[in-house]
Amino acid sequence: MLAVIGGSGLTQLANLDITRREVVRTPYGEPSGPLTFGRLAGRELVFIARHGYGHTIPPHRVNYRANISALRSAGVTHIVSVASVGGIRADLGPGALVVPDQIIDYTWGRHSTFFDAHDGQVRHIDFTEPYDAALRERLIEAAALAGETVVDGAVYAATQGPRLETAAEINRYERDGADVVGMTGMPEAALAREAGLAYAALNVVVNHAAGRGDSAHGIRMADIEAMLQEAMVRVRHVLEKVCESGVCR
Repeated sequence: MLAVIGGSGLTQLANLDITRREVVRTPYGEPSGPLTFGRLAGRELVFIARHGYGHTIPPHRVNYRANISALRSAGVTHIVSVASVGGIRADLGPGALVVPDQIIDYTWGRHSTFFDAHDGQVRHIDFTEPYDAALRERLIEAAALAGETVVDGAVYAATQGPRLETAAEINRYERDGADVVGMTGMPEAALAREAGLAYAALNVVVNHAAGRGDSAHGIRMADIEAMLQEAMVRVRHVLEKVCESGVCR
């Protein structure tokens, strides 16, 4: 079964035929909200709003472990993460849809693993390719079927937030090889890998990153909100095609 984790601008799936909502308790505390079960394109899907259904949880306070644990306990096998990002690379301007293939993690202090060695065992996961290749391909194919252009491959810089970055920090991330910047990609992706869930991301570029393009001297939040409203309509169409492709059961 497929789950969609919605980020800023996607606190609900307007095209989801909701069947029930379920409050899930986990050993890691409370998830961001109840799991919303429904059908999209005739297939079952689970949705959770990463920042809460009222968008009240900042990136550094999201209980990523509880969210992933709740989805796994609900029988989820695949996760599509939807998140807004800033574009660092010159060709990734506002409105671009991106399916990233790599991550650089700049976050700190977050509960980032299920493997805390409480059972006396040390475990490691292979994270060479942080996103599931098959699910990434499904996203790219679904976008084509929806008539949407997506960028195949980008390096996602995960920052701590909740503040936006300085222009100098963006310069550093670019030197490190990052193409887009966001605040929620980690530890979510790593936790999904630890839980044995296929995970891929659909990023929506909502602004030029600090010091770039029309964000050269500042980022206008009103412009971000307007872009989110337009872009999430396109994201919903892509998700419909993902379900039609059979990822949802």
